[in-house]
Amino acid sequence: MLRQYLSASFLAMSPAPKNRPVSETPITVRSPELDSFGHVNHAVFLNYLEHGRFEALEQAGLSWSLLEETGWSIFVVRIEVDYLEEARRGERLLVRTWAQAFRRTSMVLAQEIVREGAPERVVVRAAVTAVWVGPKQRPQRVPEEIKKGLLGTLDTPQTLD
Repeated sequence: MLRQYLSASFLAMSPAPKNRPVSETPITVRSPELDSFGHVNHAVFLNYLEHGRFEALEQAGLSWSLLEETGWSIFVVRIEVDYLEEARRGERLLVRTWAQAFRRTSMVLAQEIVREGAPERVVVRAAVTAVWVGPKQRPQRVPEEIKKGLLGTLDTPQTLD
């Protein structure tokens, strides 16, 4: 019952799409990431998701050196997370990340963490809204090259809603 409620609560958080690139970042659960109940602490999953986002952006052509050269920043302004299953020490997980939507100065990246050997078992599902900020610390348009990199071969990356 709880799983059905959680799955319906954030309709925007749907499974990884088949029609656009999905970045996959492997994670191995380590002992210091566990809480007193022996499973991954909920806050640690946020670190896993952040690592997956930066790996996806790197694959899309946005390196740390490019951020420094351009003076761009990416500010997370909203995260919605559904915790669906626990994860324990030594388990191998995959953080999947893909572009869900673009607006003028923001983007929504959808993410899910699945079990490496059983990718149909979703541990965490999230939607992350981030705003692009330029060198003068003001919001700016999401760069076209980043949209194209996240979308792969799609020709019109304006909106994915």
